[in-house]
Formats: sequence, C-alpha cells, structure tokens
Amino acid sequence: MTLVSRVDCHACEQARADLERICGELEVPWDVQDVDSDRELRAEYGDRVPVILVDGAEHGYWSVEEDRLRAALA
Repeated sequence: MTLVSRVDCHACEQARADLERICGELEVPWDVQDVDSDRELRAEYGDRVPVILVDGAEHGYWSVEEDRLRAALA
C-alpha cells in the first residue's frame, strides 16, 4: 500500500496518521511517495493528494475511508 503525499499538506498529514494506525493494527506494510518528487505521480495526481494506492491501483483520495480501506486490506 502506498500513500501519495505532499510536504506541508494538512490532509496528507491526517491521512498518514490514519494509515499509521490502521496499517499498524492490521500489520500491513505501506510507504509514502512524494507527489512533487516524481513527474509521473505529479502528472497523474497533481493537486488531488493525498491518494491511497492499494496493490498499485487508486483506492481513494483526499481522505481515508476507514471501513472501505479495512475491507480492501482484509
């Protein structure tokens, strides 16, 4: 699982905190990619961050839908 994020983004910080908690509870590994350091990510997601990718596919953006995410990770 990947969080596509940006520095100094309040929504990204909230999504990161949510993912730390949820993935920690479920013992699911995850990482963070900075949208501004990758041309392809910036072209794809631009200002639509945070974006959550599950198995490389877009799962959601702007906020974490906890029940939906837990179901996708189960």
